[in-house]
Amino acid sequence: MRIGLYGTSAAGLEGIVEDIAAAERLGLDSAFLPQLTAWDALTVAAIAGQRVPRIGLGTAVVRTYAQHPLALAGQALTTQAATGGRLTLGIGPSHREVVEGGYGLSYDRPARHVREYLQALIPLLRGETTEFRGETLSVSGTVEVPGAEPPAVLVSALGPVMLGVAGELADGTVTVWAGPEVLGDHVVPKITDAASRAGRPAPRVVASVMLSVTAAPDRVRDDIRARFGGAGEFASYRRLLRQQGKAGVEDTVTAGGEDLVAATVRRFAEAGVSDLLVSPVGTDEERQRTLAFVARSN
Repeated sequence: MRIGLYGTSAAGLEGIVEDIAAAERLGLDSAFLPQLTAWDALTVAAIAGQRVPRIGLGTAVVRTYAQHPLALAGQALTTQAATGGRLTLGIGPSHREVVEGGYGLSYDRPARHVREYLQALIPLLRGETTEFRGETLSVSGTVEVPGAEPPAVLVSALGPVMLGVAGELADGTVTVWAGPEVLGDHVVPKITDAASRAGRPAPRVVASVMLSVTAAPDRVRDDIRARFGGAGEFASYRRLLRQQGKAGVEDTVTAGGEDLVAATVRRFAEAGVSDLLVSPVGTDEERQRTLAFVARSN
């Protein structure tokens, strides 16, 4: 199982790039950047790729409703060229509250939207002229970025329909708030079966997890509840938390001694996860200690 960094605690661009460079120095395989309402993940990946020479770079995830496939294909291939072919493009539909409340767009039939988005995006990433007319979007055009190979594409998928789409059309899935049990019992088997039926290679299952080597686990969880507790109100995350018997996103955090953190990492590997993205949480010292411990233990 490959180990990567998910997100960064730095507020400024130079700090984000330095966090990615530090992850490379620790020997981590990748650094994935979220696409929220601040830094543009693909732009930051392109900048980091120019300054940090070896580590894999990814997005988790770029919102499909916010960008037409032609626009995203051009940006992703530009980032792929800037990083020397190290990009993994994670995409997803986001949530009804974001798409309808923030963008003023309809969130009807998100699985159909993602299927059609991939049917248009994948050929565009290969440099093919694409004429696509679907129920949720239309595409006509070509994207040419000389020397840029198509990046691997992951889809944020948790439910059976979206996992089927990801296995059939993409290179895998990327998850958040999903623990090893639900990954091993549900996500890995369903996406692997969908890929097999489509004649595709075994998919990547990229899972993110918050970890903290700390003597104050309650403090760490309280902080996560205060910062991210609202995410548990999104319908897909609410279902996922119920499926795992957890009350809130803070209950997905592993916080405690080194043995506990190491055991959690092993459980993700045993569940069939191909890439574990570690989001170290806690104080600055705890975050640094946690990431160094996981890198050393892998």
